[in-house]
Amino acid sequence: MPEMPEDMEQEEVNVPSRRVLITGATGLLGRAVYKEFKQNNWHAVGCGFRRARPKFEQVNLLDSDAVHHIIHDFQPHVIVHCAAERRPDIVENQPDAASQLNVEASRNLAKEAGAAVLRIPVLYGEVERLEESAVTIMFDKVQFSNKSANMDHWQQRFPTHVKDVATVCRQLSEKRMLDPSIKGTFHWSGSEQMTKYEMACAIADAFNLPSSHLRPITDSPVLGAQRPRNAQLDCSRLETLGIGQRTSFRIGIKESLWPFLIDKRWRQTVFH
Repeated sequence: MPEMPEDMEQEEVNVPSRRVLITGATGLLGRAVYKEFKQNNWHAVGCGFRRARPKFEQVNLLDSDAVHHIIHDFQPHVIVHCAAERRPDIVENQPDAASQLNVEASRNLAKEAGAAVLRIPVLYGEVERLEESAVTIMFDKVQFSNKSANMDHWQQRFPTHVKDVATVCRQLSEKRMLDPSIKGTFHWSGSEQMTKYEMACAIADAFNLPSSHLRPITDSPVLGAQRPRNAQLDCSRLETLGIGQRTSFRIGIKESLWPFLIDKRWRQTVFH
């Protein structure tokens, strides 16, 4: 019988025993969740659709047979479902398409496993492009200080770094494996209350950029999907379990946005 190459044998030995399947692994949150589990001794498999290959498995979550097959083949201990339509205006204007991804895909996964639901607010983090987050997309308006920009100063938001949500997902998964009674709906968010105007000013301050061109708009928005005035979430259930991590907005936004800084001179001022 031919001997197994030593490096292949070593690779098999080092495969972690805990298995996690992550949907939406190509997205902002999914990438952070995949990285968090991989770095903490989990055997992680990510799946996506249009951008899946070559790193992740390509799976159509609306195809119940495809969902069943990947779960049956991989036998994950945990599934973290990150694939969703997150934009309220798209959900309101394209309800059928949004329902397919946010409801039907979730139903296909729920048929295969029990569920705990983690509700989260507006997210930001290491984006591939500024449009990936409702927070980071403001950076262009901040940087182009020669043009005034109206910024919402009505809705109270709690911007949350995706790496914190990823840590919570892993911690909750590990707790759930030890205690199957942990189930239901949980919340997690950052603790800093800010309007979009305040976020934009904080971004400008983090990069030593001017903010006088940013104009606070205190009226209730009249366009787009309705949003609550205050989007604060009660995180006490997770905190009671000893679960949680929070990155300060100034630190997190600086880490996330410095690759998109247009004036390279500021990089030396801020980071060196």
